Amino acid sequence: MVRRIDLTGADGIRLAAWEFADPPKGPEDDGTAPGVLLLHGLMGRAGHWATTARWLAERYRAVALDQRGHGHSDKPAEGPFTREAYVADAAAAIEQLDLAPVTLIGHSMGALTAWQLAAERPDLVRALVISDMRASALGAASQREWENWFRTWPVPFATLADVRKWFGEDDPRVERPNPARGAFFAEVMAESPDGWRPVFSPDQMLAARETWVHDAHWDSLAQVACPTLVVRGLDGELGRAEAQEMVRVLPHGRYAEVPDAGHYLHYDQPESWRTALQPFLEENS
Repeated sequence: MVRRIDLTGADGIRLAAWEFADPPKGPEDDGTAPGVLLLHGLMGRAGHWATTARWLAERYRAVALDQRGHGHSDKPAEGPFTREAYVADAAAAIEQLDLAPVTLIGHSMGALTAWQLAAERPDLVRALVISDMRASALGAASQREWENWFRTWPVPFATLADVRKWFGEDDPRVERPNPARGAFFAEVMAESPDGWRPVFSPDQMLAARETWVHDAHWDSLAQVACPTLVVRGLDGELGRAEAQEMVRVLPHGRYAEVPDAGHYLHYDQPESWRTALQPFLEENS
């Protein structure tokens, strides 16, 4: 079972959250199951966590958040899409849902939001999972690559099958066929009168990315006091050396990797992803 919960984020914007299996299943459940908040990456949505959230809901109160500019949450024309806004939204969600102290599981941009929140508000966070997000600055060239990439999208797509094929095979960023990637992007498309288009604004995605791409984030990482698991897909964007350096910088860091997975590792290899997380969650819940 899943239910939608409307929340109020920073600047008064409306955020949509999705709670899975309410109440949690499990013989030990007495209504006080530990909370888990799942934060998707750039261009993602709460629904991308559905498989993970249903697994978590057997023992935890699992909630996934549509972050501003994404999914069913508000997409304010003028933003802001700053790091401060995303972190404040996540804090507001934790407080309004009464999840603290929460385990934060973040992917990509959501992982950065999660560790910045853990650094700023240790009272809210019990444990943290960082999934395939780099702490190093990516630089202006990376932002230009993304700007150019958005221009290559053949929107509108005629069918969802075309979406899956383009993002899974034809996208110039795809080195080899990846059906999971195609399925990932199919979930963030909506039908319009002329075809299928993304549910987000590419300009807003670029604005959000602009606020972190030029900076390194090692300082905030070092301020995360809670137990933290850094997870990478072997073919993802976070390299092994950088991931291990992140673990070294974290006061209580641990490392895990998911074989045969790319950047969307929880989508690529859900069983191996769960295997990587389970020991850490059991020790820190």
